[in-house]
Amino acid sequence: MKNIIFISCSLFLFLICSSLIVPARKASNVYVSDFENVLGTSLELKVFASSQQQADVAEKAAMGKIVQMNKILSGYDASSEFSKWLKSEKKAIKISPELFEVLSLFDKWRVQSSGALDASAEVVGKLWKDAAKQNRNPTEQEIADAVAIVKKTHWVLNKANSTALRLDDAPLMLNSFAKSYVINKACDAALAQAGIAAVVMNIGGDIVVRGAHTEQIQVSDPKADAENDAPISKLIINNKAVATSGNYRRGELVNGQWRSHIVDPRSGMPADKVISATVVADNATDAGALATAFNVLTPDESKALATTVPHAEFMLITSDGKRVESEGWKALEMLAVMQPEKVKTPVADNLWDPNYELVIKLELREIEEFRVHSPYVAVWVIDKDKKPVRNIALWYRKPKYLHDMDTWYDTYYSRLANGDPNISSTTSATRPAGKYTLKWDGKNDKGELVKLGNYTLMIEVAREHGTHQLMSQDINFSKPVKPMTLRGNPEVTAVGLDFVKKSN
Repeated sequence: MKNIIFISCSLFLFLICSSLIVPARKASNVYVSDFENVLGTSLELKVFASSQQQADVAEKAAMGKIVQMNKILSGYDASSEFSKWLKSEKKAIKISPELFEVLSLFDKWRVQSSGALDASAEVVGKLWKDAAKQNRNPTEQEIADAVAIVKKTHWVLNKANSTALRLDDAPLMLNSFAKSYVINKACDAALAQAGIAAVVMNIGGDIVVRGAHTEQIQVSDPKADAENDAPISKLIINNKAVATSGNYRRGELVNGQWRSHIVDPRSGMPADKVISATVVADNATDAGALATAFNVLTPDESKALATTVPHAEFMLITSDGKRVESEGWKALEMLAVMQPEKVKTPVADNLWDPNYELVIKLELREIEEFRVHSPYVAVWVIDKDKKPVRNIALWYRKPKYLHDMDTWYDTYYSRLANGDPNISSTTSATRPAGKYTLKWDGKNDKGELVKLGNYTLMIEVAREHGTHQLMSQDINFSKPVKPMTLRGNPEVTAVGLDFVKKSN
């Protein structure tokens, strides 16, 4: 898509903003807006204000700032200032303060990270992508040539007259932390509006929390495959930024071997020692830069680099499953997240076997437009008497429009409004249209195993300026359950169901 920009190494949806929020002040309400296809991913904006009108003004300011920054920094928009500068003649050109600042930051981080962060890493990335199309690995000579190009100086900045001189034709991209830079500017723009107490912005898992508000943020398990799997960490964040970068969902299949999309510009090889890095810092740009660098560096190198950024904390998950934390990480955590114990046998013959789960693969239709509102989605289970059993997922924008999903609304809204944490803990996660996996572990909303028998899976989808769709599937768990596929509709491409033994 022409409008997809800044495809960041941040792992999409890796960080999930929870709706268990602490109000900024009693006079403020929270107003939620959420869009698709912004900076190449989804965007959720929470504004704490006294009125919808104030929130709308703040939203307009934030989105306007994103559009402005996009026209300056995008490497995917041929008309952006950055793209035009790349194609310019090899002479000093006066550039905007924003582009000058970002190029200066790349100069700084190139040195500070010992070469792990480099705008010319695109040279190496392109080499591996081109080789993947030919189903081969790059040759040693090709890799050496690419690294030699990366090591060159690609521009010279003159602070006195705000000019930038491009020195060669090496492909450059500002992916490493430009998205973090943009959302920092957007949050500042929103918070500067009258009557705004706090702002939370989540773009593809990079999150900024600003103002008189504390946000709970869940860090998803990088080895989990479902949207509603248990997180590996829960953080309490105030006036800070959180960024995550990871390599296990995006990459290239090269000659039969999976290769990360994150490359080490120093060696010319895909990075594979760390599968995810989560960073908390005072500044979003610092958080984004560190998270990307930590996927390239060794854990010891990451620890050393983190000490150069005041108040930065991090958590790494290595490819062999080890968890590496900075000294101050525990202080940010709300509580220790306990992993479920392995259960060898069912609690009772007439209860759901806790070793099994219903896997729900949901594919929403993609709407190829810029800044399309995400659809409202609810997935829940009812029993044979049509009584609610388990709310599996609820993705929505503004609570006042939840009545558009009238079936879910009649079933669960009163409990949501009363603050039932079993309902609200998954309500505000940002979701673009795409393929998602959910699981039902056979427990009800109280966390108790249900009895075997007949249940109905309900899926309701409503989109602003779109259609309303309600799907259901009866399942008898007293008998062997075969895989099944539900027919799609204008909002849902397909739903696949499978009752399987839990994987390790």
